[in-house]
Amino acid sequence: MDNVYKDYKITKNTQALLPSYRSDSSTLVFETGLKIYVKQNPLEIIKAACLDGFSTYEGRREAAIYRMGAKRKVPIAICPMRDIYAFPSLSPTNFHCHWLFFDHIQDFTSPKNDSRQTIVTFKNNRKLLLSVSPSVLEKQMYRTSLCILRCNQHGEQSRGVQYNPLTEYSGNADYTPTIAFNSLSNLE
Repeated sequence: MDNVYKDYKITKNTQALLPSYRSDSSTLVFETGLKIYVKQNPLEIIKAACLDGFSTYEGRREAAIYRMGAKRKVPIAICPMRDIYAFPSLSPTNFHCHWLFFDHIQDFTSPKNDSRQTIVTFKNNRKLLLSVSPSVLEKQMYRTSLCILRCNQHGEQSRGVQYNPLTEYSGNADYTPTIAFNSLSNLE
């Protein structure tokens, strides 16, 4: 039998937090190449990770609602400085909710003859069957990408980087952001 851990720290290798249907654990964690059973439930793990990132789950959720307008199944910027973003497949309080980590998702498709389910393929080719339609997952992916964009815009503005959507990075390796520096003469 697999080891069961008391708690779990989300890392860049975390792919998904799934409900565990075993009596000795609450969460099955998918990491790149690993399956880990944990006593904490998925939402407790998400909340602890937000605290590790110097915020609260409620604060991250409220910020996402404010910046994006979505009020249900809100993606969470767990640690924007480390590019860790996750989204729920269902209401986060639903026992059957799966938390998926955006950076690890390669693709998703509908199984043959069942448009109410989705097969998620992770970048390491691990597959996960979800009981949500591909359109729901597509909407969650879109919301999460919008959350990432808003976090990056905010971070650039905080660091004095001028944001211009017409010259925003578009995969061009020669892209150099425009940085606005305050000169000492402006302080006089």
